[in-house]
Amino acid sequence: MILVASSVVMIILAYALVSVLTQRLVSQKEDVAQQELERARTAVEQQIDATSSANSVQVRINSARAALGQLSAQQGDAQTVYEPVIVVENQDGSVTTSPEDFPVPDQLREMVDKGQIAQQYFPAPRENGDHYNALLVGTPTDTDIPHTQVYLALSMESEESTMALMRGLLSAAGVVVVVLLVGIAWLATQQVITPIRSASRIAQRLAAGHLKERMAVDSDDEMGRLAASFNNMADKLSSQIAQLEEYGDLQRQFTSDVSHELRTPLTTVRMAADMIEAESDSLPHGAQRASRLMSSELDRFEELLADLLEISRHDAGVADLSTAAIDLRSCVEAAYGQVEHLARELDVEVQLNLPEERIGVEADSRRLERILRNLLANAIDHSEGNPVAVDVAATDTAVGVTVTDHGVGLKPGQEELVFNRFWRADSSRKRHSGGTGLGLAIAREDAVLHGGTLDATGYEGFGSRFRLIIPRTPNAEVGEAPIAVEIPGAPVTSTADGSELAEPDAEATEAQDTGAAELDAGPASVTPAISSGMSSLHVEKSDRDTDGEVEGDGILWPSERELNRGAAAPDRRAYKAPDFEGRRK
Repeated sequence: MILVASSVVMIILAYALVSVLTQRLVSQKEDVAQQELERARTAVEQQIDATSSANSVQVRINSARAALGQLSAQQGDAQTVYEPVIVVENQDGSVTTSPEDFPVPDQLREMVDKGQIAQQYFPAPRENGDHYNALLVGTPTDTDIPHTQVYLALSMESEESTMALMRGLLSAAGVVVVVLLVGIAWLATQQVITPIRSASRIAQRLAAGHLKERMAVDSDDEMGRLAASFNNMADKLSSQIAQLEEYGDLQRQFTSDVSHELRTPLTTVRMAADMIEAESDSLPHGAQRASRLMSSELDRFEELLADLLEISRHDAGVADLSTAAIDLRSCVEAAYGQVEHLARELDVEVQLNLPEERIGVEADSRRLERILRNLLANAIDHSEGNPVAVDVAATDTAVGVTVTDHGVGLKPGQEELVFNRFWRADSSRKRHSGGTGLGLAIAREDAVLHGGTLDATGYEGFGSRFRLIIPRTPNAEVGEAPIAVEIPGAPVTSTADGSELAEPDAEATEAQDTGAAELDAGPASVTPAISSGMSSLHVEKSDRDTDGEVEGDGILWPSERELNRGAAAPDRRAYKAPDFEGRRK
């Protein structure tokens, strides 16, 4: 860019210089012509008056021209050399010239005939027939021959030679300057741009994980100090990254070791708890309660240890897939079978909307069932008694499963937080499923292990949807998503361009009102319909303990306090999801 700008400036300056020099030379030539023209006019008048009128006009003007020729030859300066031309306009309209047949331009001759001193540039003829560029200056004379005009033809060849020489010199100077600019640009590239490019490449390699890359420090100038500063920064970054990696490795190793080491005492405690529970009938009522609570907490402890071991395997990169050709529908049904008791306990309607045809996928059935089990348990636990729908779709390259509930939903910004380890939206809320806080994190890791994704969306007070997408073959291209993550009929809370907010559709609102009426007028016993696409299960609600509090010792154990923190069952949301049907169409 600098080279182009410099070249443009040079061309403009050269053009301006040539124009100025040309104007100066032409002005000088015109001044000389004006001076010589006055002397030539005087000499012609004298010579014509001295010639006898008995001679012809041609003879008299030839004599005058010969006198002018001698006067021009006597000039020592080359710029004052000229060729005299005398023109006489006869009364019959003819023109007599000396030298004969000299082509004086008619326009110039008319202006001079009006008494004006005029000039014009034109190609003057030579005696040998050639032409040369000349400045022709003419003036009228006062002689006894009417309409006599004197012209001086001054050659412009010397000026043209001078301008050609100037243009050549300027061209040569331009070439030299361009070469110098190219050399300077090359030196600048070597001194500045090359180190910058080297720094850019090294920075990219550092970002790619090559932490030993450094810049060469071979000077004490600004670039050398920049390279030294860059290397210092790289050393500190490498040290910090190494420390973080070491800390992460130690943390993962600690988690794995603790999980393994806790299994032995946990097994011993489990054996003791089983023995106590086997003899619980002979124990006091308070001891029976303590035995049941201990067994429940041991179950949670074992589940937590199993999740910690699993997450540590993912962190260490040693988790592997045991893939096999399976039917995705069987995984969905198997996952529901593991949480069916929770749905029955909370009176949650779970609808499995499965297609008729087989959905073949090559995946790890154990991990896939675990993902779906975690999603179903989470949806049932947060549905607040409203329906939970499981939808399955497939394309040629991928399969997708969504689990939708219409419970508490998600606040803005919680779509990614739900996959964080041990994260809870509301720590004071009662948890029915007794999760460890690692289920969704492990589920996402299992999805990524298949080469798929697990994402979520939700609206506070409306519900949430979790979507699992995995390729039909592990780590293959997914392509277009088989199923959308947006909840049908969900409100749009905000838009980036400030457009109008969308409200739930009329059908959803009507369904919500209908669901509220049904819940208000429904019987105490609810029969949830579980649609699997192949069969419809009808499970009666289990009898609850309604006989009042059990007599005991009055002791309230910590686990019981946690369970009773939300003992008052929340009111079931008066909402019925649109397009939810108990059976597959």
